[in-house]
Amino acid sequence: QVELVESGGGLVQAGGSLRLSCTASGHTFMTYTMGWFRQAPGKEREFVANSDRSDLTHYADSVKGRFTISRDNVKNTVSLQMNNMKPEDTAVYYCAASNWGADRRLPEQYPYWGQGTTVTVSS
Repeated sequence: QVELVESGGGLVQAGGSLRLSCTASGHTFMTYTMGWFRQAPGKEREFVANSDRSDLTHYADSVKGRFTISRDNVKNTVSLQMNNMKPEDTAVYYCAASNWGADRRLPEQYPYWGQGTTVTVSS
């Protein structure tokens, strides 16, 4: 069982930056693929980025070059640094953990989820 707690959401102007953090419980954090997803009002939850147990990272095309995912296997944390933000980045952002293997991008491949943190980008 993995418990995830996100922090760091808020309001930012277009072009600005935010950093989200997620802290995980459990002793096997380093074996999980950690992902960030987001869900905008009226839309389905979508993949943003992931970091697998080999520390390989993958990004959705919409955030590539602007967002960076990183993990600390000692502190059991995964972060999402978001730069040059756009109004279309507005969403609830979720941290998720998967033991299904590397580069998982579908929500159903992640058994464990945080409660979500809201990010609003004003134009």
